[in-house]
Order: sequence, then structure tokens, then C-alpha cells
Amino acid sequence: MKTRFPAAFYIILTLLIITSASASALLMTASPHTGLAFLAVSAALFIAALISALLYSRNSIRHISRMNSHLESSAAEYMNSLPAPVAVLGEDRQCVWYNQIFIEKISLGQDLFGYDLCGIVNLDIDGVVNNGFSYCSVNGAVYRVTAERFAKNDISFLVLYFHDETQYYLLKKSSDAARPNVVVITIDNYDDIMQNAKESEKAQASVETERLIENFMNGTNGFIKKTSSNTFYAVIENRHLDNIIAGKFHILEEARAIKINGNHPLTFSIGVGPGAETLAESERLARQCLDMALGRGGDQAVVKTDTGYRFFGGISKGVEKRSRSKTRTIANALQDLVLSSGRVFIMGHRFGDLDSVGSACGMAAAVRLLGKEAFIAVDRPKNLASHLIDVVEQQVDNELFITPGAAESAITENDLLIVVDTHNKDFLESRALYDKAKQVVVIDHHRKTVNFIDNAVLFHHEPYASSASEMVTELIQYFRFPPDSKIPDCCADALLAGIMLDTKNFVMRTGSRTFEAAAFLKKLGADTIAVKLLFSNSIDSYRRRTQIVASAKIHQKCAIAAADFKSDDIRLVAPQAADELLGITDVDAAFVLYKTGNTVNISARSLGAMNVQVIMEQLGGGGHQTMAATQIEGGSIHDAAESLTRVIDAYISNE
Repeated sequence: MKTRFPAAFYIILTLLIITSASASALLMTASPHTGLAFLAVSAALFIAALISALLYSRNSIRHISRMNSHLESSAAEYMNSLPAPVAVLGEDRQCVWYNQIFIEKISLGQDLFGYDLCGIVNLDIDGVVNNGFSYCSVNGAVYRVTAERFAKNDISFLVLYFHDETQYYLLKKSSDAARPNVVVITIDNYDDIMQNAKESEKAQASVETERLIENFMNGTNGFIKKTSSNTFYAVIENRHLDNIIAGKFHILEEARAIKINGNHPLTFSIGVGPGAETLAESERLARQCLDMALGRGGDQAVVKTDTGYRFFGGISKGVEKRSRSKTRTIANALQDLVLSSGRVFIMGHRFGDLDSVGSACGMAAAVRLLGKEAFIAVDRPKNLASHLIDVVEQQVDNELFITPGAAESAITENDLLIVVDTHNKDFLESRALYDKAKQVVVIDHHRKTVNFIDNAVLFHHEPYASSASEMVTELIQYFRFPPDSKIPDCCADALLAGIMLDTKNFVMRTGSRTFEAAAFLKKLGADTIAVKLLFSNSIDSYRRRTQIVASAKIHQKCAIAAADFKSDDIRLVAPQAADELLGITDVDAAFVLYKTGNTVNISARSLGAMNVQVIMEQLGGGGHQTMAATQIEGGSIHDAAESLTRVIDAYISNE
């Protein structure tokens, strides 16, 4: 803004200019006396103008001072009269000023001058400065805190504004609690259990089941609808779902009390889809969780979370499915895929065993009988069934087994990849081969894990089966082979060896379909003596296995042994030692720890009284209820044993 002087100043200045000009003109002419007079007048006018300017400057300074004082007083009054709490922090984050409402709502009358604000309010000041805002809860209210920084004369201040959002928070909390979620409940193996039951038993089971589900819903304001003989759809609000999750789905235990004919207990599988934006998305998540529960053997509830899944239950043994309609359908679809593809590549999991290699050999033999080229990708130096590979190569040809690198280079868009004995992307023999394949088929019997192959054209997953070899044996029975064609005897031996390995010679997880598959392989020419030789070990391996068993310690009915030595066959010896530990009295589960490089491996076995799959999942692994494993990167065997002990204790307390 331009400075404006008074009118008298301009008049004096004008007269000063005129008299000065006149004096100069007269001095230059013949009237010097008159010029001197005019010069004196000019000097007087100059002095008068100077005095006028000084007086005006003083008045202006006084006016500006009064204005600044007024403005500072107005700003302080404005800050103090704000309807929101305000605090000013110094460079050391201590309070140097705060308004009246801050005293009333934040400090509750306490004098905070010179004190650290964080000692009174649980607030992340760095988060406020870096992110622009942060939330804190004070005296039962929720505030959104923002900040402004001011610097003047090498002194900086931080002004914090507290915006009360308690009503918004309560409204949001109420809205979140009322958000509906879809829950899908299904009765496991309902048709298989009911097919031989009497009508009165079916009616009684139906009444007890529906009464149980109605009681399950009584504590909620949701609703449930029966969509088929064994499937129920429910919609439950978050507030009630949280209580059900906190109770760990007690309905699972109550369902086992319902028995058909006094022998067959009913079990439920439950899928829950929380956190969805729409009911349609919640239903999709619930179905996905239900598939996960069924893929893990049923009798459990699965809840979708932001980071994965939460599992509840799963303590019952899987019930064998007697119907083979699904197997026949999968076999027909798989044969059509093979015939429409170029070549077929087959692979199992890393550190392949007799089941992985055996099922791959059986599938490769069937594919070749259909007139297609088949190759098995194996990393032979890291394979635990190298003896079986040598036997098959001697009797078939040397082109059946190829390296994973060769398979990656050879596979094309028209070729088919069949994955056997695993469905986890992290456990594949070659992740690069899987990524390059355009068509993928999965055949596996392990309980479903989180990181499963989700882009398979066919996903034949049967957690009730004893082994992948059993599943392949059932599939090839429905293949339409040319007349007078027959699978080689060595491939039948390989399939039988895989079944015997995973069933521990027909002791563990063995059903009627397992014996039927073994009988079919015997008809194909499987030699039990040749299969027995595939399990033979050297005397040194036997000594190492005995050494591991002798070092075992008992904890909570669990035998825990650590192999403190290194050997080339440790991956083979450790599981065998775990199997032998199950023969000890009062041992429900066995765990053998051994180290390969910087990785601690744990091989877990049980007879069914303890679910070792749940225990291994807590350590980043998985498997079956009676056979599981995990790998822990870094650390020592001692540290891994302590972690295992803590997980076992937690499992026992939860059960």
C-alpha cells in the first residue's frame, strides 16, 4: 500500500520549489538582495517540510504499532475461541500454549505448560507431521489431529488442531458391526452316509441337524435358508460373527454328536466371507472358503482374512468317498485334454519321493498308451526315489525322464502340464515350468493350503485318498486305451510303491478304494517283491535311523528327535525315523528335526490322535492330519525345537 502524506505537506513542498526557483533567478539577475530574501524563505519552507515529515512518520509508527498489537490480540482471541482444542508445541515438543477448550476436553484442567504432550495424550506426533493427520483417543472421545508448522526468527512452532470425530467413529463402528456376511454350511459326505440309512434315521438326523443350525442362529439377528439336502446359506452381521469366531465355531463339536445308526457322526464344513463390499462378493468368498475347508478334509470352518485364511476345527479323520462318479468324470475330461494337446509334461514336488515319482510314471505310461509323447521333469540329484527312476529307465527307455531345464525349453503353448502329488506353487519341482505352461492339470491328495494352483484347467483334489498314486490308478481305469494295450509292469510297480509309502504298508489312511487300487495294479502285473526292494536301505542308513530314534525325547505325548549329523540320505532317513517313533507307547505324534544347509526341516507323523498338519501350519508348513512337514529358514535346530514345543503346547491347550 502506498504512503499518503497530509495536504499541508504538499503545499509547503510546492511553495518551497517556487521560492527556490525564484531565488535562483533573482540571484542570477540584478536583484541579489531580493534573491537572498527568497532563499531565506525557501530555507524556512524546507525546515517546515522536514518537521512535517518527521511528525507524520512518528504518527504512522504509532498507528502501525497499535494495529499490530490489535492484530496479535485478535489472533490470540481467535485461537482461544476456536470450537476445537488447539495446542502449540515448541522445538522440544513441549506445550507452550493451548486454548481454553483444550483444557476442558484434553487436559481436564491440568496445567500442561512445559510438559511433553505425549505423556498425556497417546499421539504419534511424527505420524501427524509426516502423514498430515493421525487419530487418537482421549477421555472417551476420538480426535483427528492435524498439524501446521511455523518458523520465525530461528524459532519453530508446531500447532496441533484436534478435530472431534467421535460421532463419525461411533457411526462407522455401528455400520461395520451391522455389515452382513454370507456363511455357507454343508454336511460332509451327506449322500454317502445317508445312502444306507433307514428312513427313520434319515428323518431323525435331518431334524437334529436343522435344530442344531437353528440354535446356532438363535443368538444372531440373521437368517438361514436350506438350499439343498446338505447345504445351508446364512447371512450374519459382523457383531454376531465376531462372537461366533471367538467361540471357535462350537457348532462343529455339536455336529459330531449327531450320529447315523449310532456309528457315523455328521461333520460340517463352513465357509465365511467377511469384509466384502457386496453380498455377491461375500458369497463368492464364502464359497471359496468352503472349497478350502473341503479340500482340507472337512469338519472345519474357514474364514477369509486380509492376509489369507483362518482355520477352526479339522480334528476328525477324513471320511472316504465311496462314489467314483467324480473320478470317472475327471478321467474323461483329462483324456480329452491329453488327446487335444501336443506333448504332455509331468512333474511332482521338490525332493520327490516314491509317491511323487510313482504317480508320474503311471500317468506317463497311460499318456503314451493314448498315443502322445510324455516326459517327466525330475531333478535327479535332489530326488529321493532315484532307485525307482533307474528301474523304470532300464525297462522303458532313457527319454522318459528329463531335467526341469530341458522341460522349460521344450514346452510350448499347445503342450499340457500335469502336476502330481502337490498343489502348492512353492513346492513344485520347477516353478518356471509351471509359469510357462498354458494348460495345467493338478492331481493331488494333500489337504489344501493357501498358496494353491488357482489356474488349473482340471483340479482333481481328493484329500480322502491315501496317495497320488491311488488317484492316478483310479483315473487310468477309466481311460479308453487301444485294444491289447497294457501299462508296463515297472510303472505298475511304481504306482504300488507310492501307495505303500504313503499308507505305511496299508496301515495309515487306508480305505476300501485303496485296496481296490492295489488289486487293480496287481492285475496289471505289479510285483510285490520288486516293490519291497524299492524300500530297502543300506546298513549305514539303518544305523543313522536308529541313532535318531535313540535321541528322542517325550513332550506332551510327542516324541521329538533331532538329527545332529549330516548325511546324503537324511531326507529319507528322517521320515523313516519319525514312523518308527510312533511305535513307542503313549506317543501320539513324532517330530524329527534335521538341517540341510541353512534350513531346518521338520518331519511330522501321527496315528490320528493329533493333527500334525495344524501344528506344521503354525510353522509355515502343511500336509495331512497324520503326515506333514515344514521348513524353517535360518536359525539352529535348538531354536526350531523350542518353537515346535511352544506350538505343541498351544495346540494342546486349544484342544
